[in-house]
Amino acid sequence: MVKTYRHESLLGFFKGMSFPIASIAVVNSVLFGVYSNALLALTATSHQERRAQPPSYTHVFIAGCTGGFLQAYCLAPFDLIKVRLQNQTEPRAKPGSPPPRYRGPMHCAASIFQAEGPRGLFRGAWALTLRDTPTLGIYFVTYEWLCRQFTPDGQTPSSGTVLVAGGFAGITSWVAATPLDVIKSRMQMAGLKQRAYGGLLDCMVSSARQEGLGVFFRGLTINSARAFPVNAVTFLSYEHLLLSWG
Repeated sequence: MVKTYRHESLLGFFKGMSFPIASIAVVNSVLFGVYSNALLALTATSHQERRAQPPSYTHVFIAGCTGGFLQAYCLAPFDLIKVRLQNQTEPRAKPGSPPPRYRGPMHCAASIFQAEGPRGLFRGAWALTLRDTPTLGIYFVTYEWLCRQFTPDGQTPSSGTVLVAGGFAGITSWVAATPLDVIKSRMQMAGLKQRAYGGLLDCMVSSARQEGLGVFFRGLTINSARAFPVNAVTFLSYEHLLLSWG
């Protein structure tokens, strides 16, 4: 944090933010929409009926995995651009200093398309899919389990329960997701650094050989610290909107 601030000022902490803001509503609507509709198809019960007739954890996991799989392809280009912008570590602007490689998200997208072709915008998408498919199944199972532990049978969980369950679901999913998140980010940056990995497995083996197994858990602390408030609010919004709109 200190090095980022000294080198890039306060703005360095907000790199790559515009695309996630622009895409988060679409990405979450795909994830939660697919999850809810997959549960409806599996259990034939509406969201309101699920408290009286809770779905099995197997159904919750399958619905979460389905949402994660479809979300990954919507997210892939936005995530790539975010990672490229965040890894652009030019110092504070000074007179005569060279311009940054990417001037913003649209310029970044155009540059990737020009240099790497359409497939370049989906670099790391396979790792992203492998990351999100099982971990979002775990995410929804954790949330459902915690809600059921602290809510009397047949009742709707309180706002406090939803916040705590959503927060811990976020942390649990990131513990499972971090190893593949590291690999995904390295593959996304490979095109910029002119380094070619032979694939997902080659990236994993190369990273482990050069930096040890600990490399797969880099960023876990900050991911977990971010995951609790973000997912607590996400689930609270989801539950209240569905309850309000029937």
